Amino acid sequence: MDGLNVSDVNLQVQLHPSRSNNVRNAVLRELSSLLLRFNEKFQGVVLAYEFKIDKVPDILPSMHPYLYVRLKAKLLLFSPKPDMLLEGKVVKVKQESIHVIILGFSSAIITDKDIREEFQYKTKHGKDLFVSRSHKQHVIKAGTMIRLLVKSMDEETLCISASLLPAHTGSILWLDKHVENVSLTDGSNKRRRGNEEESVMPEPSRTSAEAYSLVDHYIKKSKKHRESATQEPSRSEASSAMSDHSIKKSKKHRESAMQEPSRSEAYSAISDNSIKKSKKHKTREES
Repeated sequence: MDGLNVSDVNLQVQLHPSRSNNVRNAVLRELSSLLLRFNEKFQGVVLAYEFKIDKVPDILPSMHPYLYVRLKAKLLLFSPKPDMLLEGKVVKVKQESIHVIILGFSSAIITDKDIREEFQYKTKHGKDLFVSRSHKQHVIKAGTMIRLLVKSMDEETLCISASLLPAHTGSILWLDKHVENVSLTDGSNKRRRGNEEESVMPEPSRTSAEAYSLVDHYIKKSKKHRESATQEPSRSEASSAMSDHSIKKSKKHRESAMQEPSRSEAYSAISDNSIKKSKKHKTREES
């Protein structure tokens, strides 16, 4: 989600001398007063903080001396700007508007003129909802987590005016499952913008770099697996090779068996030869 960032700042806090016994608790109390309020100095709403006392407190020379504490703090800021994408939970749906809560404290409202024509208002089982005309499973109702586009923000009330006109806004659950279809619908607009101006690739963030390195790891691993698979035969190939070898061996054995007579045929041939010799010998004796 856009609009969240961490800022490293140097702060100066003035404490009453009566709090000198426990400076850390006094600083915590002062910083807690900044939470969930828009701060013009930081240009955002302070959501959380952590700090470290940079210098031992000094007493300011004045009629009413105060402790002068210098801090190094890290602040988590919520600073939504126009055209940023935010995520929130729908708390109420009406025919003329959709009401959303963001991060549990900031409210957002989407009027009917900022809801694209794809969505149609319906009442089903006593519940108000918006259903997409082209994708019946794309439904927005109370309890749905949606992605919306920021139009403006009231710094005093922390109320955000939002829009669902872009195609990549709506139910987060549905968008995550159909991200390819959404990218295809936005493809023509991106190509037109690409022809008009030069596209610039943003520097990937830390999480993006880790994701890219993880993807590269799996690609190299699968490539290495494919190479090893091409070099070494699999079990099925080995078994088929063994079966082919046995078939060839049995075929060769049958051919040799056809060429050479069996033992029974040899014995019968020997007995016939001996009978012929004995008959020939008898005829000589009679003569």
